Amino acid sequence: MIQLNLPPFEYKIKEIEGKICIFDTIRRKYLVLTPEEWVRQHFVHLLVNHYQYSKNLIRLEGGLKYNQLQKRSDIVIFDHDGQPSLLIECKAPEVPINQAVIEQASRYNLTLKCPYVAITNGLKTFCFEIDFTTQGFRQLPDLPRRVISNV
Repeated sequence: MIQLNLPPFEYKIKEIEGKICIFDTIRRKYLVLTPEEWVRQHFVHLLVNHYQYSKNLIRLEGGLKYNQLQKRSDIVIFDHDGQPSLLIECKAPEVPINQAVIEQASRYNLTLKCPYVAITNGLKTFCFEIDFTTQGFRQLPDLPRRVISNV
């Protein structure tokens, strides 16, 4: 796998039924190691080990409905009131972070209504604070250090 611009971590990899898999510490199981999963696992470890987000507040690949379609959010961080606070869309390293990717994350956030949205391909990461009142957003220099209530 490609080296990412994210901190390294001690991951567990093993072969299962002829496929290389990586251990997911949130779901506590091995998952097929795709380029996107490589980014997602690195990002989860960044959130837990460097930003001190609680594993109990992280949901991976959660289902959501958008325009009658079932979709999956990559990572959602909940606040202590159980409200979605930070949506993170992960892409494979070879996928550029462009307008289409930002629009995809924004569509998912119409359902979740997180005040923060981050997009990463493991090489570049962008984070935005969303203002639902003005329908605007502003780019942040870093991820929020803690989640906040949506109230």
